[in-house]
Amino acid sequence: MQLVSDKILEAQKGSSWIRRMFEAGIELKKQYGADNVYDFSLGSPDLNPPSAVIRTLKTLPEQVNVPAGLGYMPNAGYAEAREALAKWTKQEQGVDVPASNIVITVGAAGGLNCLFKATLVPGDEVICPAPYFVEYGSYCGNYGGVLKPVPSAAGTFKLNLDGIAAAITERTRVVLINSPNKPAGVVYTVEEIEALAQILRKARKGSDRPIILVADEPYRFLAFDGKTVPSVLPHYEYSVICSSFSKNLGLAGERVGYLCVNPAMGKEEAAQLTAGLILTNRTIGYVNAPCIGQKLIIGAIADMETTLQEQNAQLAVYAERRQIMASILDEAGIEYQMPAGTFYFFPKAPNGLGDVEFVQKLAEQRILAVPGSGFGFAGYFRLALCVDKTVIERSRAGFIAAAKA
Repeated sequence: MQLVSDKILEAQKGSSWIRRMFEAGIELKKQYGADNVYDFSLGSPDLNPPSAVIRTLKTLPEQVNVPAGLGYMPNAGYAEAREALAKWTKQEQGVDVPASNIVITVGAAGGLNCLFKATLVPGDEVICPAPYFVEYGSYCGNYGGVLKPVPSAAGTFKLNLDGIAAAITERTRVVLINSPNKPAGVVYTVEEIEALAQILRKARKGSDRPIILVADEPYRFLAFDGKTVPSVLPHYEYSVICSSFSKNLGLAGERVGYLCVNPAMGKEEAAQLTAGLILTNRTIGYVNAPCIGQKLIIGAIADMETTLQEQNAQLAVYAERRQIMASILDEAGIEYQMPAGTFYFFPKAPNGLGDVEFVQKLAEQRILAVPGSGFGFAGYFRLALCVDKTVIERSRAGFIAAAKA
């Protein structure tokens, strides 16, 4: 008896490896003890939230102990939260964006769902570079859209601009990029973004239905070696930023994200798109983003200088973990590109092995990873550095043994 749709069954297959690794981790930890299992399967931040978040949390009893203190709000979020995010966006993107162009959403995932609901009609296409976040296909498929992945250059994972241009059709509605990229860790350059913008303008010249460029940016703060993540806003007028505070403020479970509509598309067009996003935020069933989470980000942004300093301290922690993992992969003879951002590595499966086969060999060493097939890029595997550096170091012998097996 089948109780769910074929579409849901197919989506379950796409995300099954992460779930399977999670379940395998539980069993291995029961068998060998948590200290003897090296779990690099989940991208769940393990560092403390910034101090401004904790301070704000302590003030919440006074904030909410008023009539309707936890009641309904405008669907786009608290006015003061949208104002704070406008300030944050100027700091982060270098572009003045009015608060009226910002919609607070239930995480970046909720933001993407709102955007796809507002802009797609059945059969519309969403192009994205591969590798990509496994849920993208489900998000656009929720509203009749079709995900069209374009493989990036193997090894470097640079944008395949010619491939993207060739993939565009009359049904292309959105191009979705994720920089720094999960799972490859690549940061797209200004030159790549500008070239992509020119491709999108050329493809829709004379049309009244532009292609929307969406930049999914939860890892923007995690760029190493002095790299900066270029903003798409100055380079393409029909662009939207989608982000969250799951990683930089350690609020993954609180589910607060936002959409930022580029004012350069024109006042009328921006107002139309923003109004559509506000409506879909309500009608999908979110109604509004969590009120507690919004109060926390207001507090964090109010003390922006300290919050940014503490983000940099987090960056240093992840940078040290990155160096340790790089030394392990070097010693094991596993080929990789040093990630320019995020807390992931995306190495190549060694010795001509398939990604699934090598991940199974790692599991035999009590090391949990995720095959690249789950991210639309076979032959590679993902490691998440959301564990203490001592755990990474203790995994060294296991990586070496798996690579030699």
